[in-house]
Amino acid sequence: MKTLYFDCSSGISGNMTLGALLEIVGDENYLLGELKKLNVDGYKIEISKKVKNGITGTYFDVILENEHHHHDHDHGHAHDHEQHHHHEHRNLYDVNTIIDNSSLDENTKDLAKRIFLRVAKAESKVHNKSLDEVHFHEVGAIDSIVDIVGTAILINKINPDRIISSVVNDGYGFIECAHGTMAVPVPATSEIFAASNVKFRQIDIDTELVTPTGAAIIAELAEDFTTLPAMVTEKIGWGTGSKDLKITNVLKVYYGEMQEENQNFVVMETNIDDCSGEILGYTSEKLFANGALDVFYTPIFMKKNRPAYRLSVACRKEDMFKLQNIIFKETTTIGIRYRFESRTELGREFVEIDTKYGKIRAKKVTNNGEKYVYPEYESMKKIAEENNIPLKELYKL
Repeated sequence: MKTLYFDCSSGISGNMTLGALLEIVGDENYLLGELKKLNVDGYKIEISKKVKNGITGTYFDVILENEHHHHDHDHGHAHDHEQHHHHEHRNLYDVNTIIDNSSLDENTKDLAKRIFLRVAKAESKVHNKSLDEVHFHEVGAIDSIVDIVGTAILINKINPDRIISSVVNDGYGFIECAHGTMAVPVPATSEIFAASNVKFRQIDIDTELVTPTGAAIIAELAEDFTTLPAMVTEKIGWGTGSKDLKITNVLKVYYGEMQEENQNFVVMETNIDDCSGEILGYTSEKLFANGALDVFYTPIFMKKNRPAYRLSVACRKEDMFKLQNIIFKETTTIGIRYRFESRTELGREFVEIDTKYGKIRAKKVTNNGEKYVYPEYESMKKIAEENNIPLKELYKL
């Protein structure tokens, strides 16, 4: 499985993400070309190499035109917007409209809008305003649109199967922003984390390491927050921040191949000697109806020579607890064993076969380039009954 692993030990911001992902994609022109599709102007982009504590990474900078100084991305709420009235204040609707009206790929648009929504929800909570009243200072600013849409463009280009992150580190202390002095993590960042499954902590660095944009990006992208899993790394992207700290201010993103977790197939078993056949039959139907891949009974002999049945259920890991619950509820068992197993599955699709009696549904299975077709029993039975022919004749056909 193609995997991206974000090492956020020095936090994360929009431009650090772009720097790191650009190194993995390795094609600045692709990104710049895609960003043109937004039809937003008033900015230019500088991509340079920066050295942080001896490590070289890519620094992505959005420079707003008519500004006399470089824009400092890493501040929670870009503080200089208040003084420049040529910055339009945009709300979520305006941002979504810009994204929707662009000619970007649909997946890119969706991802960008989901990241923006996370920032908007957090801002609406912090300022106690409804979503359509929230005006982004940081976000409506062009630089956030570029950071978030740029990230979506590059993630869509890399198209990983899984994205995992380390625990996200933020600093402590206070920073200056548009609304005055704020404690770190700044309110919007805290609310983005609170509304997601991000694992984060503070470390001993007296400044902000995670911007609200960075928080929203990692909250939307990462499915798990853990140490680096076993993977073969093909490339590492280093994205530098704008600060010089005692720790290296870089975001490190690994790109590689993770071994397929084949242990999501569960086999559960329980032996039952005091339950009627009707109940066992009913339980079997319920298990199938709730996602069991296979259910069967094996006749066994238990203590005191009692004839009994072993119930076996095969299912996916995520359905295990639901199915165990059904077994406990419907039968008299008080314990269930389970084990994780590997299985080989053939690719399959449903097809219809034309016969002189009508269409029959069948499963078409592929193995090593060979195709096997297995007709479906219910479909065969119906045709056999309607045409009054033996089932075995239909199978021969």
